[in-house]
Amino acid sequence: MPLISDPTTRLIFVLGLGAGASSLAGRALDPLVGVLSGEFAVAAATVALLTTAYALPYALVQPILGPIGDALGKRRVIRVCLVVLTLALVASAFAPTLAALAVLRVLAGAASGGVFPLAIASVGDNVPLERRQVALSRLLVAGLSGSIAGGALSALLEPFIGWRGVMLLCAAACLASLLVLREESPPPAARRFNLAEALNRYRSILGLAAARRLYMAVFIEGALLFGVFPFLAPLFAQRGQGGTLEAGFAIAGYALGGFVFAALAPVLLRRLGQSGTIMLGGVVCGGGLAMLAVAPLAWIGIGACLVLGTGFYMIHSAIQTRVTEVAPQSRGSAVSLHACSFFLGQSVGPVLMGAGWATVGPVAALLASAAGMVLLAVWLSRAGRRGAAGGR
Repeated sequence: MPLISDPTTRLIFVLGLGAGASSLAGRALDPLVGVLSGEFAVAAATVALLTTAYALPYALVQPILGPIGDALGKRRVIRVCLVVLTLALVASAFAPTLAALAVLRVLAGAASGGVFPLAIASVGDNVPLERRQVALSRLLVAGLSGSIAGGALSALLEPFIGWRGVMLLCAAACLASLLVLREESPPPAARRFNLAEALNRYRSILGLAAARRLYMAVFIEGALLFGVFPFLAPLFAQRGQGGTLEAGFAIAGYALGGFVFAALAPVLLRRLGQSGTIMLGGVVCGGGLAMLAVAPLAWIGIGACLVLGTGFYMIHSAIQTRVTEVAPQSRGSAVSLHACSFFLGQSVGPVLMGAGWATVGPVAALLASAAGMVLLAVWLSRAGRRGAAGGR
């Protein structure tokens, strides 16, 4: 990467390519629930569990990959995970049954779990705290680019290349990011992985009240928001507003909200501070979910997802920043526990939304999520004002 002289910019560019590719793989099937439901002749709610099949192993590998990244080098682990992710995506393109696809999504989710979280931890290792939230917001832009492509491009390209072609496209993106990362300077020398030391680090981190609060918050955040995406296509179809294409644009709109936040982050943090930005994020998030719940037209629902994404990243970026400082000597482990909690929440989300859809209907389920996000923001904002994020 000789054309990029600034070390921080180069670091974010290189890690961002991997983050974007893994996000592309994670979101690509969300707008295609209806397509897969038709091909495999199963209910949409069953196909939606592919999100859980991806998110749950993503979460469960974090306690393992975090300390391995601390010991062996974060970028070294990212490279290995990109290799496995690429192979899993290629195999997914040839899955003969939904069950086979689900197994391969489990493998892809586990491999993807070693990319973005360790990229966040690597930024934490290399960027000073006063510049870190802005740097992380730029890394998020890379991940968001993948989410946008995963939502919009899969919906646009599926009629021409099929969902199997979409999987091959995701594999190609992962391979390209791997090749760029291999050209970067060698990772630091590895040290021996010590299981007892890793367990002691986790025990120390979980002994911090601030850490437990952050992990609980990000679990709730994942559960409230990420159960929505697999149900967007059925929601639009139920209202006679479209289906797969509209869902793809809505997911892309949500990711574009992250770009809006990244552009506004310096001004918001300077004028409102971190706690004020979190509070505003809760209001914006709640408003986006409420708009989606009652949207009379598809373009309003897509716009609601843009609002939702903007509010979500106001909250999530602050949580990520706090996590990178909660245990500076064990940053990889701390960030991995954060990702574990977040993706456990995401794995629960489709189950909760499916249950809400079946019992109280989509409108009430979405409004309940809106209220939950506002309450979560109030809690985190008050905790931040007390300075609880840095203490026991």
